Amino acid sequence: MKKHDVIRKMTFSAMFIALAFVLPFLTANIPEIGQALCPMHIPVILCGFICGWQYGLAVGFVSPLLRSFIMHAPPVMSAIPMAFELAAYGAIAGLMYKLLPKKAPFMYVDLLVSMIAGRLVWGTVKFFMAGLDVSAFGLSAFWAGAVMGSIPGIIVQIVLIPAIVYALSRAGLMLNGSPVKESAEGRKIAKTA
Repeated sequence: MKKHDVIRKMTFSAMFIALAFVLPFLTANIPEIGQALCPMHIPVILCGFICGWQYGLAVGFVSPLLRSFIMHAPPVMSAIPMAFELAAYGAIAGLMYKLLPKKAPFMYVDLLVSMIAGRLVWGTVKFFMAGLDVSAFGLSAFWAGAVMGSIPGIIVQIVLIPAIVYALSRAGLMLNGSPVKESAEGRKIAKTA
């Protein structure tokens, strides 16, 4: 990997950490709205797509912990499982994007698998933090926290992220795998490496 590629990935990653830090302010620090819209998830998933799985994992893990340390929001006990969740989002999004064809259906598959895996990781960490006590954190608590309370955020992610990734790919700003380019017939094909 060229030195300037590493610098670009580090710069993008720093920008995504900054976005993960600032976007929750849009929810006016109302936890219910923040949980529903999941504003920190978007920059982390984008980092995985754009910079690669290692950077997505690092940005995902650091962002909630850094924000918790500086702003005390989310609280530490929420930031810890969230760090593992976001790390999974970034890592899986980046890894799958690099391996799968660069076409719209695969982008959605990548995004959905990342979102499901991240929520499963969040639930697992919450379960261990509850002392493996099903009465403290069971299936209904997982379903309410990971799925039902996050439906608006899930919809926003499904709409926004593929559009942003596609636009950045067309602009040549993807640093993770082969960019999408235009063929002579006008179809989108992946550039062979």
